[in-house]
Amino acid sequence: MLHDHITRFLDYCKNADFSERSIESLNHRLTEFEKFLKTITIDSIQEIKYQHLSLFVAEYNKPSASVKKARVWALRQFFHFLKLNQIIDENIATKIPYPKIEKKVPAFLTIDEFKLVLNHFTQKATDITGFRNLVIISLLGFLGLRTAAVVAINIEDVDLTESRLWIHEKGFTGTTKKPIFLPQILCQLLAEYMGQIKLEQGPLFLSKRKKTLALRSLQGIFHKVALELKMNKKLYPHLFRHTAATHINQIAGLQITQFLLGHQTKQNTDKYAHLNPDIYAEHMKNHPYMKLDL
Repeated sequence: MLHDHITRFLDYCKNADFSERSIESLNHRLTEFEKFLKTITIDSIQEIKYQHLSLFVAEYNKPSASVKKARVWALRQFFHFLKLNQIIDENIATKIPYPKIEKKVPAFLTIDEFKLVLNHFTQKATDITGFRNLVIISLLGFLGLRTAAVVAINIEDVDLTESRLWIHEKGFTGTTKKPIFLPQILCQLLAEYMGQIKLEQGPLFLSKRKKTLALRSLQGIFHKVALELKMNKKLYPHLFRHTAATHINQIAGLQITQFLLGHQTKQNTDKYAHLNPDIYAEHMKNHPYMKLDL
């Protein structure tokens, strides 16, 4: 019985435009929930009590704090659906509190580490594939773009005359795209790369099979580079977003960093604030009543 309700709920989520990733997470957590109920011999939804939900969230398979959070969210969504369809009278899942998760310091590359990686990609840019990878690492590391936004760039989105790039950012709907102004070095790289691929429209970054580059392919590229450079840090696409955010914040502050990263709220950008000790000295240096020669 529960399995049928979960199936209908996931269909509902698809029709409600939940993201693919969200649906995968919901499916995984509710499958876990179904297995948990079998261990305590619950036969119908009406028999489920708050205590059962609390036990599943906090104890089943010794979950981490992030797993607990994902379970709470999945149960709240699922029980909302059940109430909406009058299968239950009350959404008891709303009473389950979200666990407190300690904020982690974002991992990032130092300037020297990023230069090391950038030089490696520069040396490998001896063919179209190598040059493609150099452009990608530059977009990620200089501008802090999301990986999904980078692989979704079309040739038509690049305006080298105006030094502008149009990207489809998270939170933008439909065909709406966000303009990003390009530094000269990126304009030069893009101009040379586009001259090499000799295409006028379609995806900017293609695989060897002439298809849109997959996110998994990028992960493989960075893993290989980390091995070749024998770095202690693990390289992954989102690391370069954190790197760009940290370096942009050091020279421009949180407001500009928030705009470039496409954060909807300032809270998402605040985690980079403590990584910028230089900004305080710069503020003092530019203060109208201070004449410090720093």
